[in-house]
Amino acid sequence: MVPAELIEPAPVVARAVGAALAWPGPVAFLDGIQRYEVIAYAGAAPLVVAEVAAAVRERVGRELCTVLAERRRMAIARPAVLAAAAGTLSGMTTLALRTEEPVHPLRDLELARAAVDAARSELERRIGAAYRSGSPHWLVVDGSLVESPGWAADPKMVGVVRSHATLPFTGADLVAYLQLPVAHRSNIFRPASHHRTPVYAWGLRLWDWAGKDLLYGLVRVEAAPGEETLRLADTISRWLLAERAPVSADAQWDSLLYGIHSVKEYLKAVRGER
Repeated sequence: MVPAELIEPAPVVARAVGAALAWPGPVAFLDGIQRYEVIAYAGAAPLVVAEVAAAVRERVGRELCTVLAERRRMAIARPAVLAAAAGTLSGMTTLALRTEEPVHPLRDLELARAAVDAARSELERRIGAAYRSGSPHWLVVDGSLVESPGWAADPKMVGVVRSHATLPFTGADLVAYLQLPVAHRSNIFRPASHHRTPVYAWGLRLWDWAGKDLLYGLVRVEAAPGEETLRLADTISRWLLAERAPVSADAQWDSLLYGIHSVKEYLKAVRGER
């Protein structure tokens, strides 16, 4: 629980946003994927091979096409392990784990996972910045805008956060936030955990949670702080409601937008996954 600063007046209440509304013009979606595996050990130290990828798919009319994509293959391990395996790592970027601690296979693997996370995030930031620098269209990101100060300040970027590890309220305000009806949003707030890269945010219910759990169909929407976001919050919410369909077979479909699903499927297909 990290209490947020309310931008719209207290208390937190459910605000109807209206019927779903198709996005007025072209819109793009950004997401990334990551895969990794341990391929060897040098003693107790693991050698991890990973692949990260990110893409932007743009929709014009009813057609989605990939306009930017990039992938990166990496080998991650302690410096001595990378040196010993150098002859087998052709074509890969090597990333040395920097730690003064003695080798522990589980800790080293956690460090490698964190490095893969960081590499995917960096790739997504680069792809997103490249798209927005050359396009006037809105870009919807699967995740938080605070990944990049440039994203957080961009008036035509929207972050859709599906994780609720951090909740913005307590008490009655939290109950109102978690019990939002479908097609309703919360008050706009400034997440306290994002004070270094400020954004405006609000909860939005994409699907009815009755008979499910309180987080079912709930997302946190993020946009640049300012009067324009206050003015457009209901409109952006209606646009996002329209992106729920068609329903995908993804295990997290209740919080997934179709455009984001399309990016994921493209990245998996290029990699040869089903």
